[in-house]
Amino acid sequence: MSTRCAPLDSLNLDPKRNHTNLPAPVLVEHAISAGEGKLASNGAIVCLTGDRGGRSPNDKYLEDTPAIHDKIWWGKVNRPITPAAFDIAAKIAVDHLNSRPKTFTFEGFAGADPKHRLGVRVVTEQAWHCLFASTLFIRQGTKAAGGSTAWKHDWTVINAGRRRLTADEAKQLGVTGPVLIAQSLEKKTVVILGTEYAGEMKKSIFYALNFDLPEVGIFPMHCSCNVSKGDHSNAAVFFGLSGTGKTTLSADPNRALIGDDEHGWSDQGVFNFEGGCYAKCIKLSKEGEPQIWNAIKFGSVLENVVINDAREPDYDKTLTTENTRVTYPADFIDNAVIPSIAGHPKNIVFLTADAYGVLPPVSKLTPEQAMYYFVNGYTSKLAGTEAGVTEPQPNFSACFGAPFLPRPPKVYAEMLAKKIQQHGANVWLLNTGWTGGAYGTGSRFKLAYTRAFVTAILDGSLAKAKFTPDDIFGLPIPDAVAGVPAEVLHPRKTWKDAAAYDAQAKKLAKQFRDNDATFDLPDAVRKAGPRV
Repeated sequence: MSTRCAPLDSLNLDPKRNHTNLPAPVLVEHAISAGEGKLASNGAIVCLTGDRGGRSPNDKYLEDTPAIHDKIWWGKVNRPITPAAFDIAAKIAVDHLNSRPKTFTFEGFAGADPKHRLGVRVVTEQAWHCLFASTLFIRQGTKAAGGSTAWKHDWTVINAGRRRLTADEAKQLGVTGPVLIAQSLEKKTVVILGTEYAGEMKKSIFYALNFDLPEVGIFPMHCSCNVSKGDHSNAAVFFGLSGTGKTTLSADPNRALIGDDEHGWSDQGVFNFEGGCYAKCIKLSKEGEPQIWNAIKFGSVLENVVINDAREPDYDKTLTTENTRVTYPADFIDNAVIPSIAGHPKNIVFLTADAYGVLPPVSKLTPEQAMYYFVNGYTSKLAGTEAGVTEPQPNFSACFGAPFLPRPPKVYAEMLAKKIQQHGANVWLLNTGWTGGAYGTGSRFKLAYTRAFVTAILDGSLAKAKFTPDDIFGLPIPDAVAGVPAEVLHPRKTWKDAAAYDAQAKKLAKQFRDNDATFDLPDAVRKAGPRV
């Protein structure tokens, strides 16, 4: 790991104006009095994120230095910014915060395992952003932290999201617009300018962990995790991009929650990086997702959710984005495991929301297929999850989390393959996307069917089923799954026009092959892909 100290450890914030580690009720009071949000009828504070209702990956830059240059997967995901430009951006952010009447600081942890955790400092202009940080990271002295108050500063997040870059500043920094998320792996500092979308804070620290942890043999994962109720065995992890079902499927009344988004896999097992959950709210219902519904209360934060005159949230409506969200501490889930640590997973599930509607809803992967589909990371970007995404877009995101990978995807794929071999985990591809046609014609798989697949995976019955590979992708499809009509298992049978299905499936198969050509893969892994 890098040992270079951050020059911004001390921001010289006025202690009379800066408020550190305030409890949630006080942060809510500050936010409401400043007009940052409104209190909903369920007790959550409702805040808006301005013109950015999702992450801004095209505005993210990494400081390029000799110490890290050769370790980075440079390209579309990781674009360089010079050290001089980074320092200018940091000064702009710090000067802005120092000009504000109030600032708010959170100091806590990232990582439930005390042997592998970071000390994170988040400095914000808005109280609700500080509340967000205190729900998503691990607060000192809590059960989630193992009671620890032994906080040591590692990373700083400087959130000046209301300060947009001028055209001249953007030109000077070599960036394209008023928004900038700049990260330095050596200075251990994140600078956020021009966007109020709070998710940038948590994902920047995830990015940091994705760089640091492989060097100490820990596999960082963009996944959720749950375990058996009672004995907390039979751990399962669910990889997937935003909107594919990580939070929904991990929040299972019949299972105990470890975490919904970011984890590490060490020699001892899986541990959560975070202290809270960040769930999508669009179409949320008490019947469909009771655990998430009940977790939305005082101390949680609703983002971009519509409320009526009685302050009641309407989760079916959208105002600025479909990427409506709620964040809440993990212990708001009644069966969460605190501290959030589990054993080695027995089942690994790759979640894909296939907007083409051609992948089977569930298939059991061989070790070679597991590495192939992990490296390719096929899914669809769902509306609102990134700036400019207004409808599902087929997308390949390496390791089901390309925007958060500083290192080449092969590094993470090889770590996964090693973990699977060591611990004998079964690997599954679970399609939570469309059936009966592509987006606009077909419909999304029923949540009841998806939950039936997950139940059969976790109770071990699906592993004992008979499987038949499909003709194009070679994915082993079970002949039967309890609670799911047989025709649903075979995508071609759900389409009215079989020829149209064949054409669409071949189109996706070619896209897989075009994408896998960009990676250095073993021959056996490449052969595990689709037939074209």
